[in-house]
Amino acid sequence: MSDLPRPGPRVRVVVARHEAGRRQERADVVATEEPLEIRLTSRTGAVQRLAVTMRTPGADFELAVGFLVGEGVIAGGDAVASVRYCVDRGLDEDQRFNVVTVNLDRPELPDLRGLERHFTTTSACGVCGRSCLESLETRGTSMAAPGPVIPSETLTSLPGRLRAAQPVFDRTGGLHAAALFTAAGELVAVREDVGRHNAMDKLVGWAAFQKRLPLEGHLVLVSGRASYELVQKAATAGVPVLAAISAPSSLAIEIAERFGLTLVGFLRDDRFNVYSGEDRIGPAQSLSRRAAT
Repeated sequence: MSDLPRPGPRVRVVVARHEAGRRQERADVVATEEPLEIRLTSRTGAVQRLAVTMRTPGADFELAVGFLVGEGVIAGGDAVASVRYCVDRGLDEDQRFNVVTVNLDRPELPDLRGLERHFTTTSACGVCGRSCLESLETRGTSMAAPGPVIPSETLTSLPGRLRAAQPVFDRTGGLHAAALFTAAGELVAVREDVGRHNAMDKLVGWAAFQKRLPLEGHLVLVSGRASYELVQKAATAGVPVLAAISAPSSLAIEIAERFGLTLVGFLRDDRFNVYSGEDRIGPAQSLSRRAAT
């Protein structure tokens, strides 16, 4: 194993700050963005280069496994024999921690011809298009399990809890996050990345390693908007409730309705919009108590 330093989630830079007509050079911290190539191998040693995504280094193994779950290549962590960096390959030293190989516990590699993302993806989004709905149906994505019912006041408390659990965002102001909560609002896990879909992949990968898939009875909160891809990943991971700080897209709503997910947008302060699956959103507990008296 190489003793090369691994890239971190943030780097220091020098910026020229202009304020009130004055210029001042100062040190600043920004989020790291570097490529990650994901490769697959099988027990026979066959190797497949799968995808390259721009990500913030950290939780790379979770990112790779979560990506595979989200794309329907594997169902969970049981399909993975091991994950490793390709530090012993013929790569430039500064790239050796930017290649991850997932060793599948199967004799042959899966048929990947139907996979949409055999190319470089940006940190902003993956492939866009209505073909994802047919893809989810073809791979046998299940309808979301019934429940849980989440009180409104629990839901509105989650953005503050997410914000308090973002250490790298505190330093850089430049990362998205995906957080897993129980129906009671307890924070289970949170992952950060420059890309929304990467943060979700890291979270799903964590759940796969912890043998917690499918994520029934939980909800996921994402910073920023709810794209179709985030709803797709939530559906594949068995997440019944997906909430976002900002707006959902039309295709995100369509996928949520098709697979029975509750989709919440504009979750800020004491308000939110429910775009599908409102049956999982309960009244505030304080209102319920007043109604009962």
